[in-house]
Amino acid sequence: MKNIAVIGVGYVGLVTGVCLADLGNRVVCVDILEEKIEKLNQGEMPIYEPGLEDLVERNVKAGRLSFTTSYAEGLEAADFVFIAVGTPEGVDGEADLRHVRMAARSIAEEMTHPMIIVNKATVPVGTGDWVADLIRQYRNGNDDFAVVSNPEFLREGSAISDFLDPDRVVLGSLDLDAAEKVAQLYLPLRTTIMITDLRTAEMIKYASNAFLATRISFINEIANICEALGADVKEVATGMGYDARIGQGYLDAGVGYGGSCFPKDVKALTYMAETKGRHPQLLRAVMDINDDQRRQVARKVESALGSLEDKIVGLLGLAFKPNTDDMREAPAIYIAELLRAGGATVRGYDPVAEEVAARVMPNVELSDSAYDLAEGCDALVVVTDWNEFKNLDMARIRNLMRGNVIIDGRNIYEPVPMRELGFYYRGVGRGYELV
Repeated sequence: MKNIAVIGVGYVGLVTGVCLADLGNRVVCVDILEEKIEKLNQGEMPIYEPGLEDLVERNVKAGRLSFTTSYAEGLEAADFVFIAVGTPEGVDGEADLRHVRMAARSIAEEMTHPMIIVNKATVPVGTGDWVADLIRQYRNGNDDFAVVSNPEFLREGSAISDFLDPDRVVLGSLDLDAAEKVAQLYLPLRTTIMITDLRTAEMIKYASNAFLATRISFINEIANICEALGADVKEVATGMGYDARIGQGYLDAGVGYGGSCFPKDVKALTYMAETKGRHPQLLRAVMDINDDQRRQVARKVESALGSLEDKIVGLLGLAFKPNTDDMREAPAIYIAELLRAGGATVRGYDPVAEEVAARVMPNVELSDSAYDLAEGCDALVVVTDWNEFKNLDMARIRNLMRGNVIIDGRNIYEPVPMRELGFYYRGVGRGYELV
């Protein structure tokens, strides 16, 4: 059993802490937000993540997991300190490292014995060196320490399984012994562990997210061409995916990517490249296509209705993806604003994200169910592909609506059955519907 402190209890920190505890370690999670720690100590989760609440409860009861606002308490016995604070987008697209700076300084000031500091947050290339410099600057004693980069590859909605059954674990450090000690924490997972240098490990994270974002923008570009030429992007993607060199993942045409990672990380990588005199044309195109994909949805609604003025449009799904309540960079936010700018009244429903959506989308009328949402709407837009929406009684939905327009931004329905129910149906890249 190792003693571990995790700094920051957001998506990454909380999942990391509880999973490390579930592997048999003693973990103290530290966060400066008293309200968040109080709720966790009362068993209330600050985020929605399937399976997280049960895992927290189990490990708290076992005495392996605790929460505090005190760095001194968290670091008192820690062999490893994971920094998992947020790195939001800065003014010019760069990563904002103020929380990392605060965490590094607080760790240095409370350090009373040798420890290994592990950067778990997504940070720009070179941050590991910078964190080491900060700790040397602010530490009170001469205790030994090492910095290891350990980027996270967690998908919201499946973060626990991603942690406990990962494709790989990436570790980077200038201190091979420290990296190997961190590797020992992950041995129970029986996965590939890659050890490299600090900057390469940090770059692996950015390159991975940029590539996945590129796949999404690529298939959306193909979808737009399919619409013009009369091809079906779903079948195109399936046919492409049979090629082992390509694979099926992240080839679902839709309303574009969102969330806390892809938008921020692609912008940050672009910023890093530009500051070094490089010209990341592909990354810029990825972002442009993603932005335009949201505008395409609003244009389809307006085209189908003739005008958005005085129309009621309902958004099925508000979170940026299923199985999360995360609204960061959610396509629904942008689509709603475009529709409202055209004169429409916008309603929304999400099975989980209602509380968060109420804060970030104050001008959207929230409904209690998909059926409540549909009543009186001129058009519905599928924004998030929750399983609940795939099993709706669409005949009932049609009868509740004032109009008959369905803009399926996730291609969860099939055009022919929808038209047979009396809908005017448009998907993304389902070009044969124009024949």
